[in-house]
Amino acid sequence: MPAAQKLLFADPRPLVERLGRDFFLRLPESPGVYLMRDPSDTVLYVGKARNLRKRLGSYRVANPERMPRRHLRLLRAVERIEIQEVATEDEALAREAELLRSMRPRFNRAGTWPSPRRYLGFTVTAEALQLNVISDPPNTAALHGPHGAGARHLRNSLARLLWLVLHPGCGVSQLPLGWFRGLPDPLITLPVPAGPVALPEISAQLEGLFRNQPVPFAKWVLATISAPVPPFEKAVIEADFELIIDRFGPGDLPEPVPDGA
Repeated sequence: MPAAQKLLFADPRPLVERLGRDFFLRLPESPGVYLMRDPSDTVLYVGKARNLRKRLGSYRVANPERMPRRHLRLLRAVERIEIQEVATEDEALAREAELLRSMRPRFNRAGTWPSPRRYLGFTVTAEALQLNVISDPPNTAALHGPHGAGARHLRNSLARLLWLVLHPGCGVSQLPLGWFRGLPDPLITLPVPAGPVALPEISAQLEGLFRNQPVPFAKWVLATISAPVPPFEKAVIEADFELIIDRFGPGDLPEPVPDGA
């Protein structure tokens, strides 16, 4: 019966209702930044995109089971979206950083204060995966960024999700000591135990994520979280997914984290 009920009601589309379908159809397929504003014209959120049409198109459907609650609150509050086209993705990143520091929108979590350029990197050794926050990266490293001070929070979220993959059946409550709040050290080492997930598979998933493809990565992680998850742990996992998708986007959570008692 619940499955039948889902077919009777379409997912909410607050931005389509407010801005119209033509707004999304007319968006350019070029790099740029977008500013989401409320009815008083206050900027609520600033984002950057390699492809503005594709990125903003991911906001059309506000599925409450797949989209983080913070994003749902944002979409309900948006009255209009301003876009600014630029020539390259690097220019979009620079413009986003400038706007974040000058406006400090309340729905942005990272980049609202000046900070050193920091990158998220990963390396694979014979028996472990290492996640690192790097200020002066070598040209040969596998990196994503710059993320500023938010690089460490992003690294911590990624480490927690990968730990769940490497330890299926274990929940957030069984994370190593200190991991729940986030480790301050720039380097995190995740030993890879013998099991169904091997280092080459992990490396391939991370390479896709670092190419700004968070949805396949999210599906891969969610495939290991098949058992019901208690509400507290579900909130932690969803917050980590939210940050990963926000910084590696575009996209949204492809499947809900399974509910538990």
